Amino acid sequence: MTAVLALAASLLWGLADFGGGSLTRRLPALTVVAASQLTAAVVLVVTVFATGGLADASSALWYAVAAGVVGPFAMLAFYRALALGPMGVVSPLATVGVVVPVGVGLLLGDRPGPVQFAGIAVAVLGVALAGGPQRGGQAVAGRTVALTVGAAFGFGAVMALIAQASADGGLLLTLAVQRVCNTVVGGAALVLMYRRLPPGRPAADLAVTRRQLLPLTAVGLADVAANGAYAAAAHSGPAAVAAVLASLYPVVTALMARGVLKERLLRVQVVGAGLALAGTLLLAAG
Repeated sequence: MTAVLALAASLLWGLADFGGGSLTRRLPALTVVAASQLTAAVVLVVTVFATGGLADASSALWYAVAAGVVGPFAMLAFYRALALGPMGVVSPLATVGVVVPVGVGLLLGDRPGPVQFAGIAVAVLGVALAGGPQRGGQAVAGRTVALTVGAAFGFGAVMALIAQASADGGLLLTLAVQRVCNTVVGGAALVLMYRRLPPGRPAADLAVTRRQLLPLTAVGLADVAANGAYAAAAHSGPAAVAAVLASLYPVVTALMARGVLKERLLRVQVVGAGLALAGTLLLAAG
């Protein structure tokens, strides 16, 4: 069951990343984050009340609140990076955030083995190759790499916080609290962005159309379902196995970018992205 849940998380995260990145090429990243998280929050809150999930409330929910504050900034950076750079590079680079839950494990008494140290070295090399100067082609912009790495550490923090919040059960309530906080933080940032619009730009340029509402909803639901599947996988079996299998989501994003957007990568970018993903797998498996 652990493998099935973790693979489901990979598939859902990959679909959400592709959908969010594609929408950000037509809408401001902050609009995509706020709108997608609002729909997910509404569904989760209704489900919690319908199933009596409030009975699982505990002080551990403060971890979910923290995840809800960090999450929007990580998603904002990630969707912006997906819009600016090739998805086949950005998505694998984002997996290096696994160093955060690994670091939490170290603080709790875990000791890294040689495989984990090798994973760190391989991931760093992958980041350098994927974003560095390329011969015969255009390099991935430094801003894109910086946004991706920042998002990666944000995602890693969210994974660690959600795992702590749901350690004693109450996964549905944990996810609902996280998404409500995501919506509040993202909505507040969106309001500030509207207030700072230049005089010549109408607010309607940033609005969501009816045609975009369905894919935004799908992105939000896929993302929250992936978080739930991963947390359930981590609690139902070996956490290392869950982390390894859940880290395969860039494969889904890259394949969709190649098939739908006809995205082509330079050979050195493919190697770098592959090394970043391999380093992530080594970190999780070590």
